[in-house]
Amino acid sequence: MVIGAKQARSSIQWPPCPHWPPFAREHCALARFVAVAAVCLLLVAGTYCTVWSPADAHGETERRFFNIWRRRSSQAGADDDDLEAALRGAADANRTVILSVLNKAYAEEDGLLDLFVEGLKQGEGTQRLLRHVLLVAMDRPAFRRCRSLGGVRCYRLPAAATNGTDDLSSEQMYMSGGFIRMMWRRIRLLGDVLRHGYSFAFTDLDVIWLKNPFPSLNRTRDEDLLISSDRFNGRPDDYLGNELNTGFFFVATSNRTVALFDEWHAARNQSAGMKEQDVLNQMKRRGAFARLGVRTRVLDTARFSGFCQDSRDARQVTTVHANCCRTMRAKVADLKAVLDAARRLNRTTELRWPAHSECAKSWR
Repeated sequence: MVIGAKQARSSIQWPPCPHWPPFAREHCALARFVAVAAVCLLLVAGTYCTVWSPADAHGETERRFFNIWRRRSSQAGADDDDLEAALRGAADANRTVILSVLNKAYAEEDGLLDLFVEGLKQGEGTQRLLRHVLLVAMDRPAFRRCRSLGGVRCYRLPAAATNGTDDLSSEQMYMSGGFIRMMWRRIRLLGDVLRHGYSFAFTDLDVIWLKNPFPSLNRTRDEDLLISSDRFNGRPDDYLGNELNTGFFFVATSNRTVALFDEWHAARNQSAGMKEQDVLNQMKRRGAFARLGVRTRVLDTARFSGFCQDSRDARQVTTVHANCCRTMRAKVADLKAVLDAARRLNRTTELRWPAHSECAKSWR
């Protein structure tokens, strides 16, 4: 590179300065500088004339040109500033936030969004957590609905992150193309959150919080990832033997977890037709967690329950995930039944969860 630079300089032959007195050498250098500046001004003027048309009497083309340049140069920084402000407003003293992602379909009245917020308002020790919840809207209708609720923080995912024209506002059926794209978008967002230096508990909106789950996480300082499972095998350290579920997990920000999410999001290019959860399970089997040093523990379904594997003791349960369920309508119906049962829970008697009949029907 140094050699190339020297060659480039030697190709310009400036005329020698006359043999003036020593003080005049400064004038010679100044003259050369003025000459170079004049050439640059001519180039700028030529570009201006090319862009501005005489027929454009009010200079609209010129203004559009420079406005486009200004927007492009500042957009990334503005988006980062908006995200940082949203995270800072929701974070607790430990720079931890609770995150969920929604679109127009999830935000419909009497749907998953309302049910999720209702669960937090009625749960044991969960009301105070609402101030730390940041709901990320993927489209304008979802953002407006979120803002109308009051008492929750809302953030609109920038259009650049959603490719502008790719509309995912309707219900995205499980494993459809839209569903898979939406899952990858949230992985990119979560990686950005970690890069901003925030830890987070991520929760799908189809996860009802019956109690404050943080005490049940039992996290130690050296753990990076605590994640739920569809069917827990009884060994929390066996992340290889347990199938991980990305509907509920906690991540501590660190260089290790940033690297994991970067690699995870990049893997989408070689994983056509696969959802992000399947790719993560594939990565763990190929040794990504061990290679990156990501210390992982699987959460017990006795406390972090789901429709795939119900907890046997409802008194222990902190969250219930409507997994193993295909449609939003079925999720809403069966989660409402869970919330109703939790209201009737008497700590002195055993409670059986209602059968998830609508979710079972959703696969037919």
